[in-house]
Amino acid sequence: MTKYINDWVYDIESFPNFFSASFENCVTEEIHLFEISWRVNDLDAFVKLIVEHSENGSRHIGFNNIGYDYPLIHWILKNSRLRPGCYDIYKQSKKILGTPWDQRFTNRIAQWDWIVPQIDLFSMHHFDNTAKSTGLKVLEFNMRATNIMESTVPFDTVVGFDKMDEVIEYNQWDVTQTKVFHGHSVPMIEFRETLGEQFGKNILNDNDTKIGKDHFISEIEKRSPGACYEVVDGKKVKRQTIREDIAVKDIIFPYVSFKHPEMIAVLDFLKMQNIRETKGVFEGLRATINGFRFDFGTGGIHGSIEPCVISADDRYMILDIDATSFYPWLAIANKVYPEHLGPVFCEVYEELFNERAKHAKKTVQNAALKLALNGSFGDTNSKFSALYDPQYAMTITINGQLVLAMLGEALSADATVEVIQVNTDGITIRCLRSSEAWVRSVMKWWEDLTGLMLEDVQYKRMMIRDVNSYIGEFLDGSLKRKGAYEYNLEWHKNHSSLVVQKAAEAALVHGQDIRDFIENHTDVFDFMLRTKVPRNSTLVTRDKHGVETQQQNVSRYYVSILGDELFKVMPPLYNKPDPRYMAIESTWRVSIANNMDQVFLDDIEIEWYVQEAKKLVDTLR
Repeated sequence: MTKYINDWVYDIESFPNFFSASFENCVTEEIHLFEISWRVNDLDAFVKLIVEHSENGSRHIGFNNIGYDYPLIHWILKNSRLRPGCYDIYKQSKKILGTPWDQRFTNRIAQWDWIVPQIDLFSMHHFDNTAKSTGLKVLEFNMRATNIMESTVPFDTVVGFDKMDEVIEYNQWDVTQTKVFHGHSVPMIEFRETLGEQFGKNILNDNDTKIGKDHFISEIEKRSPGACYEVVDGKKVKRQTIREDIAVKDIIFPYVSFKHPEMIAVLDFLKMQNIRETKGVFEGLRATINGFRFDFGTGGIHGSIEPCVISADDRYMILDIDATSFYPWLAIANKVYPEHLGPVFCEVYEELFNERAKHAKKTVQNAALKLALNGSFGDTNSKFSALYDPQYAMTITINGQLVLAMLGEALSADATVEVIQVNTDGITIRCLRSSEAWVRSVMKWWEDLTGLMLEDVQYKRMMIRDVNSYIGEFLDGSLKRKGAYEYNLEWHKNHSSLVVQKAAEAALVHGQDIRDFIENHTDVFDFMLRTKVPRNSTLVTRDKHGVETQQQNVSRYYVSILGDELFKVMPPLYNKPDPRYMAIESTWRVSIANNMDQVFLDDIEIEWYVQEAKKLVDTLR
């Protein structure tokens, strides 16, 4: 970590009468605190530190700092000669925060104008994506911080003298937690540093998808300059293919055909459709073969057998079959591309795929090429991208479902083959070991027909709740966990009550007793849950006497024996006088544990966790 000796984690707080900024060195843990308020004015010292950091090659690391903290600091520095006070700073802060979400980028300062280089962990982890939106308080829960601290002073209010030190303490706590998250993010930073040197540009704040699609676009531009962008009135403008509608019959590959009546009906239905909106069409389209239902939708095909545990044995094997780089190879093999880009699109796809195969899996080069291959498809259906052509996107997703359905239909022709699951780019089957050669002949037929490649692994067992939630046990004993059974979660996911998933796995895989596992589980954080309510709502506990106590909007808690009821309190409905109460963990009591010193092991209500784990197990029996 000594290489980060010039890296400083920072955070700011702005109120009408109070501004604070805290900086902590990533290596030495040296701390600088600054305040501009009615009692103190550290403006000169604050500006001096930023200038020093600018001159000595420091970098500033924050959480949404590109979107908020740095634009405000940049404004302070540019106006420092005018001696801005805390209220001036607050007004600029309000201006930034008041910008509509779809215009938020207007506040950002261009990289070439940065006084100190910025690393934004919020942007790097793609938390600015609505589906992954994650705040620092939620991360504190997921990182298992000993304390989850929210400001005791409401936003936009005057800070009393008795509260100013608390705001500074809160400011410093956020820096500490951002620094912890920086530690978790070091591999991502190092990957971007190495890749940035190869690309010759700063990509430190780019998420994985952006890195992938930008690399893909740059490769297209190298081979066909002007394919992605044109210059109009001196401005760089994206080229795109706009479609008023898409006739599905014109985009289905000519070799797609079926024998089963329900599959034929699906194909005939699709050929009659004209698409004007690419989101959510074809929902409810399905076909059943030998009792297995294939569900179609623009997002991908899926299906699963009923909840159960299914095992391989001396007679039967479980084969999980995936199409290699499914979407890229659908384009390459069938010469499909966004119309404005032309065949170079497929040429780049294939070259990147072949280049990736030359590099070991854990190398930076392999990872970068994987991002380029996988990160581009989504942008072909984004109106903000130079790859945009919704007909291309629909061609890939619709034909992807149909060719997988063809594989499923062909495999189902043998009564000894049971389709277990199908999902987006693969299919899982159980078949007689004596039928393996026939199964592989069908796979070879499909590969020859489609020009795609299949790869497969064997499971010893599968514990299936649904297509998105299961445990797969490989022959070597390693596990694949999905959905409700996953506990090694990404940062934007909810890390609540992980003891439940672990107990279910212990029962299903190792035959352990659920209650015994939970009663003897020693990681207290695995019992913690997290709730989050928006700013227009409140979170309250109600004790046995009916007394309510407001809690933090992001709160950690555990189900307890001696605790209180927990409610989310929402604003009243239109023309209704009373606020709306929604019980959290209804019929159970909970104890707030934002400070882990508040946790009493003897107070944990084991029965709740046992029941939740049994739900994951008993549904399979």
